[in-house]
Amino acid sequence: MLTGKTVVLGVTGSIAAYKSACLASLLVKAHADVHVIMTKNACNFINPITFETLTGNKCLTDTFDRNFEFSVQHVSLAKKADVFMIAPATANVIAKIAHGIADDMLTTTFLAASCPKIIAPAMNTGMYENPVTQKNLDDCSLFGIMIAEPECGRLACGDVGKGKMAEAEVLFEYIAHEIAFEHDLAGKKILVTAGPTQEAIDPVRFITNHSSGKMGYAVAKIASYRGAQVTLVSGLVSLLSPLFVETVKVKSAAEMFDAVKKYFPETDIVVKSAAVADYRPSHTADHKLKKSDADLSIELERTDDILKYLGENKRNGQFLCGFCMETENLLENAKLKLEKKNLDMIVANSINVEGAGFGSDTNVVTLISKDFEKQLPVMSKEKVASAILDEIK
Repeated sequence: MLTGKTVVLGVTGSIAAYKSACLASLLVKAHADVHVIMTKNACNFINPITFETLTGNKCLTDTFDRNFEFSVQHVSLAKKADVFMIAPATANVIAKIAHGIADDMLTTTFLAASCPKIIAPAMNTGMYENPVTQKNLDDCSLFGIMIAEPECGRLACGDVGKGKMAEAEVLFEYIAHEIAFEHDLAGKKILVTAGPTQEAIDPVRFITNHSSGKMGYAVAKIASYRGAQVTLVSGLVSLLSPLFVETVKVKSAAEMFDAVKKYFPETDIVVKSAAVADYRPSHTADHKLKKSDADLSIELERTDDILKYLGENKRNGQFLCGFCMETENLLENAKLKLEKKNLDMIVANSINVEGAGFGSDTNVVTLISKDFEKQLPVMSKEKVASAILDEIK
């Protein structure tokens, strides 16, 4: 994902420095070129050799180190960086950054860099909540520096509160959001639906389907990486909501329909990937809880057709992409749905194909519009999402 990208990671004197080693590892696994700069105090918490082993690059700690290829190191590295993150960022280094102080290799390089910058605070709750620190963070934000908010929890000092550095996986998302893709969807508003809906039969039982929501969440995540303003309307899933995405949780098809209608008018692109339960118990039927499931008799009625509504009400310039999952006659049924629902594109995938289906991390799809038909090989759902967005943009 980060092939060809250079990440400069600054590490300061905090017990949270061990998480930075995990972050460096994640970045390297994503094929980024990672360069680590440590403050003198950071070396008391973690050895520079750890980062050199993980990244394959010399860990910089001394502004006046002569043991490197001749160049003005802080300037050359600042120019090379695609993104610069300081994690952990202590109250001391945040104060320096807010006031332009450059008295070591880390702060000098940070000041010289013109790439996107991110800082991940890590400190005692009292230090974090101190008005001085909050003012310094506000000043950093005004200068265009992104703040990776710390979490609440038990801190190393034993206190419980806000100040715990975000986990490595979260910090990786901040970096990927900035540099993984060109922001070619900047200025676009995208609405994505994902996950299953549930239609209650009685206080205990409900009708649903096997949708995991992974495909829709991948579309929302990659669209956000590409600069779009994304709203994700999600059924009940076991997935973490993507960062930088407004997630609206719903339960029933009616709730999903209401949420979609709310956001639809101001949206440029709609990708409806949710597997809505097609039927619900009849409103007129009396479904009392019985001792045995064998005794349960259900009268069903169709739920509202969200995709049909969108197709009938889309305005000029809006792009509507639907999904079609079939067990047979996939392409024929997908093309009929494309026309019947007035879609601009449909993503057809069969649950019978190896590498596709509910809950899988990969998918096998065919993209169909009125003008083209493109079959994709087995791909990760994030790569499928990117391919879908390539055609939409």
